[in-house]
Amino acid sequence: MPTVTTSGFTQYYEVHGDPAHPPVLLISGLGGVGASWGPQVERFAANHFVLLPDQRGTGRTTHAADGYTTEQLAEDMIAVVEHAGLPSVHVVGASTGGAIAQHIALERPDLVRSLTLSSSFARFDAFMHREFEIRRKMAVEWDRFDLLSAYSLFLFSPRFTDEHPERVSAWIENAGRVREDEAADRKIDLHRIDMIAAHDTSARLGEISRPTLVLCGDDNHCTPMPVSEELAEGIAGAELVVFEDAGELIEIEQPDRYFEVVGSFIARHL
Repeated sequence: MPTVTTSGFTQYYEVHGDPAHPPVLLISGLGGVGASWGPQVERFAANHFVLLPDQRGTGRTTHAADGYTTEQLAEDMIAVVEHAGLPSVHVVGASTGGAIAQHIALERPDLVRSLTLSSSFARFDAFMHREFEIRRKMAVEWDRFDLLSAYSLFLFSPRFTDEHPERVSAWIENAGRVREDEAADRKIDLHRIDMIAAHDTSARLGEISRPTLVLCGDDNHCTPMPVSEELAEGIAGAELVVFEDAGELIEIEQPDRYFEVVGSFIARHL
């Protein structure tokens, strides 16, 4: 799979689908690994050319000691698009990926055909500041499997957890796999939490000019509805779609509807 290497930093990404099809850049959430999109990759790749990066500090991209800002990760993503030789892409960002995507749209609108911000935010509100203060403390002190089990309470809706406990357990098991350097990667986890806590594009939302879709579950206890409403209200012409009985990971909880909504939006802006 392709890599972009500059100044000792190697950005890994995968490509899926036919290069002749409309290109889509899928930017994952806080975990940062492209594979977290799961079956959505196959769905998009059926009719799109998919770029699937592992973000700085995660997966097969360099686990760098620094550079953890949403602005820098946007530059990393821009490098992926340019390396792939694409003049522009449809950008779909989930949570942290949506924060990164905002900077792409602000700094390089020429690269963005459309922008989808899924369970994302322009800035933390009081709820999210309190949430991530607790999550950061947990990330320092807790065993990884216990940590991810607790995270699942923030990320999945109560209904989904009740109806699909095996899928939540599988998510915990997969995300909790032993990492090559657990101590170093724990430091990166903290850098990435601090990165999103510092993210704030609220004063610049009006500068985003690309067609924008904002998605949020109405039972999201990670990036709750008010922060999605702020995005939709701040970006001119943005569409807001609410997923009923869904939490943070709407692409996992309601995969068919998620792809239908995003795919239809992209199709309107080819």
